[in-house]
Amino acid sequence: MPLDDIRKKIDSIDTQLLDLLSQRAECVHIVGEIKKQEGLQIYAPEREESLLRKLVEKNQGRLPEKSIRAIYREIMSAALALEDDLKIAYLGPEGTWTHQAAIKKFGHSVEYLPQANFAEVFDQVARRKASYGVVPIENSTEGAVSHTLDLFVDSPLRICAQILLRIENGLMASIPREEIKTLYSHPQVFGQCRNWILQNFPKADLVEVSSTTKAAKLAKENAHQGAAALGGPLAAEMYGLHMMEECIQDRATNTTRFLVIGEKTCPPTGNDRTSILFSMKDQPGSLVKALTSFESCAINMSKIESRPSKQRDWEYIFYVDLAGHCEDENVAAALDELSRHCSLVKLLGSYPDVTDI
Repeated sequence: MPLDDIRKKIDSIDTQLLDLLSQRAECVHIVGEIKKQEGLQIYAPEREESLLRKLVEKNQGRLPEKSIRAIYREIMSAALALEDDLKIAYLGPEGTWTHQAAIKKFGHSVEYLPQANFAEVFDQVARRKASYGVVPIENSTEGAVSHTLDLFVDSPLRICAQILLRIENGLMASIPREEIKTLYSHPQVFGQCRNWILQNFPKADLVEVSSTTKAAKLAKENAHQGAAALGGPLAAEMYGLHMMEECIQDRATNTTRFLVIGEKTCPPTGNDRTSILFSMKDQPGSLVKALTSFESCAINMSKIESRPSKQRDWEYIFYVDLAGHCEDENVAAALDELSRHCSLVKLLGSYPDVTDI
């Protein structure tokens, strides 16, 4: 087929796609009106993930799963913007990895509210100034994000979704490599690139800042003093820095897990994760008895972390991720058994256990 004919065929398909998207948007608008009348949440992570899984299963064409998800992420983002004035709070400023994780989940059509710290993200959602919040919870290299864990103790908010984002840090600067004397970055990034720094800049001063975006800003402002930054390409682009070396993290598969927090948890999808926290009674064998609650109900624990309770010395709160949904019979039974051995058991939420990166 001649090139011009192929292009005409593509134009025709695009016209059909646009018409179908308009029809879809009209249906979405009707759904939104029904949800408002019945007092239901506009954003439904369980419905979203179920739809994406079905589309991937039905796909018979050349597009890979990653592309299918990316395309429909933006289609659903536009739909959310039509249904409601959706606002997403995240740990800012713009260009941070948390910002990129939020975009991966909600697309570009909703409104984003950058916040100065984790507490403000929780506060914006709790006060309903934001519909949802996005916060990091753990990194595959550096482990748990303790600030996020601590905020769940007193917060009424629930986890309603998770996001996995591949973190690929790089060296960015506006000066020659040999002039670099100081590296700016977030503490987690320094930890993720520890070996690379020792091999390439063992004598450089490492200055910790609140975000990789701020690190890029400081690298630009202090270039005359030999400043550079470690972070992602979006931060480099925002401040006109040259990405001198990419993918410098010590582990090629460096991934950060983020949580979406809101007022309600999600209905079951058939492939879920449940997060809880608990504090034990001060009795011999309490931790063993607590953990036996999960074993006796054949429930797999995918994560367990401990944090000081900050109420009494040497008293700890445990954070656990479980396979399954809180409405599943075995999970509900395990939580009931757990409460008999603990002074506190708090359900943080059940949500789709997505694994796409």
